[in-house]
Amino acid sequence: MPKKDTFDEVQLQEALNALSNRHRLTILIWLTEPEKHFPPQRDADLVKDGVCVSFITEKTGLSQPTVTTHMQALAAADLVTSKKIKNWVYYKPNRSAIDRLLGDLDRALRPA
Repeated sequence: MPKKDTFDEVQLQEALNALSNRHRLTILIWLTEPEKHFPPQRDADLVKDGVCVSFITEKTGLSQPTVTTHMQALAAADLVTSKKIKNWVYYKPNRSAIDRLLGDLDRALRPA
């Protein structure tokens, strides 16, 4: 099935639900500027590969299982992508999906 260029209503609602949690919204904001919010990593590039879940856990002060749950919610909403390197998972924003979400939200709230 080809990837859609826009979110349907269900996808839009899923993304908004994911962002309705303050921790998930904050994490996504941090991930959009990883070099500003996280220290350099040894095994991965912050921008190219994403931010290690352990760094996100440390910065939030939440438990690792809680952060994993938040990251899974963001991934299910297609707002982040993940990549496993060695024993760790790295997350980065899915910029094309975020752009589609913002465009669809704009069209939904400001109809022509």
